[in-house]
Amino acid sequence: MTLTNDHDDLRIIGRADINDLDAILAIPLCDPDEAEHHVAASRDTIFSWDYSMARPGLHKLYEKAKTGQWNATTDIDWSVDVDVEAVMTKDLEVLGAGVDKTLYVGTPVERWDDRQWLEFGIHGRNWMLSQFLHGEQGALLCTSKIVDTVPWYDAKMYASTQVMDEARHVEVFGRYLREKLGGEFQINTHLRMLLDDIIVDGRWDMTYLGMQIMVEGLALAAFGFLHQITAEPLLRQVLRYVMSDEARHVAFGVLSLREVYEQMTDAEIKDRQEFAFEAAVRMRDRFMQQEVWERMGVDTREVLPIVLNDPTRQMFQSMLFSKIVPNCKKLGLLERNDAWLRRRFEDLGVIQFEDWENTGDEYLRFELGNEVATAP
Repeated sequence: MTLTNDHDDLRIIGRADINDLDAILAIPLCDPDEAEHHVAASRDTIFSWDYSMARPGLHKLYEKAKTGQWNATTDIDWSVDVDVEAVMTKDLEVLGAGVDKTLYVGTPVERWDDRQWLEFGIHGRNWMLSQFLHGEQGALLCTSKIVDTVPWYDAKMYASTQVMDEARHVEVFGRYLREKLGGEFQINTHLRMLLDDIIVDGRWDMTYLGMQIMVEGLALAAFGFLHQITAEPLLRQVLRYVMSDEARHVAFGVLSLREVYEQMTDAEIKDRQEFAFEAAVRMRDRFMQQEVWERMGVDTREVLPIVLNDPTRQMFQSMLFSKIVPNCKKLGLLERNDAWLRRRFEDLGVIQFEDWENTGDEYLRFELGNEVATAP
């Protein structure tokens, strides 16, 4: 893989090389005992006196959202008992190689027995669902911000339905973690940095780009992957319900931003391309699972060089961009400014997904009652 290594990367993500491990590890982990996180943000609240539904795509999405509501208390079977060890044993068998243990020769991990690898898998599942939970709260706050800031009445109407969707998602992931897994991990530091950036930026289309396209796009792919491999019926039900909402949310971003970005100058689009690149790097960095290694008593500096270059993990991480890249292409972000974002996605090893179906076209397939194909 050839890295661009130009001054833009240093300015945008704080390092000239996206794989600079020292720079990644220099970012401290979030305090697991922190109960609140304050972000100072300013934005304009826009009233719209034009109450016409002028955008048929958004009107259709709004109608789908009204009929797609579900109740997290009564529609999910919370009586299902979850044997975490048995579930993870089966799921790890489905994953096959999973983590390649031979790569860790010469590190403390080399001496782990099957029990410790199972414990690592359990912590990893808890960590993943915890990041889903924290990301959904970020989506809750960002969507309420969109209601305030987007100038279109039809977009405000749809965004209001998404606020309720996100509240349900926070509810179901929080309840699953508390009742079935015994609690959650703290938010990953790279995810928190990204959510802070999205909240702070007062421009409404940046909220769409950061949350609806990048964070929600990756989440939709991650939910699909986990839904495909897990044998745990309650988690599969939770994920299926959440996916039915999530596909609409990403489509909301695609349908709204395409109209806006077609009218922007190259300088304005470059700003959006840089934001998308920064978001992609932050999301990739969070999947190093630093908090899990710390929980297992392993010095992250000893294992993260291996994690960063593990082919199996690289393949898994790249798959999570399978919704983001085609959506960015539909928005015209890949080719503008001499294909600036295309080259960055090439550096990240995810450009191969550009011709997959974008969520603006495929979201109806995720409606409840449809069979969901979670693998290409």
